Amino acid sequence: MNQILTPSFEVSPKVIALAAQVKLLLFDVDGVLTDGRLVIGDDGLEFKAFNSRDGHGIKMVQRNGIAVGIITGRTSRVVKHRVKDLGIRHVYQGCKEKLPVYQKLIKKLKLKPEQTAYVGDDVVDLPIMLRVGLAVTVQNAHPLVKQHAHWITPNIGGYCAAREVCDMLLHAHGLYHAEMQRYLAADREPSGG
Repeated sequence: MNQILTPSFEVSPKVIALAAQVKLLLFDVDGVLTDGRLVIGDDGLEFKAFNSRDGHGIKMVQRNGIAVGIITGRTSRVVKHRVKDLGIRHVYQGCKEKLPVYQKLIKKLKLKPEQTAYVGDDVVDLPIMLRVGLAVTVQNAHPLVKQHAHWITPNIGGYCAAREVCDMLLHAHGLYHAEMQRYLAADREPSGG
């Protein structure tokens, strides 16, 4: 196959240029990695639905040298299990104020803001989104967040929006084609997320 493989959605050259610098990709959870609904049983247990394609996208960017992290306002055992499954090392739950956590993390990793991306969906995410090199939001985000995002994913949160971010980053880094070729080789078995 001689055709160069690219993501199926359009991204502006400006966004691609910003994404090419990203070394750390950070996500909010509720409304980004999930559809934002909180399902709480009579026993107080919380349930969330994650998309397996989002998970596989996260695995692919990590395999290609882009670190991934979570900064979320809520605390959930479900999130703890999911991030463990995905091998996400930078996990911060229960963050009433997300910006100080972000600032400490990039200092610890010796990164500049322009080397970071954050995907959020609500106004509590704006303090970080206004400082990162690449601010991304999902299609069903709060209108104010959409106004301040560099890129809005084609899909809504919880429905492969995170995968779109991962695919776009791989494309911006010149890695998407080679990554997809891994799955077209007859002797390889792809692993799900």
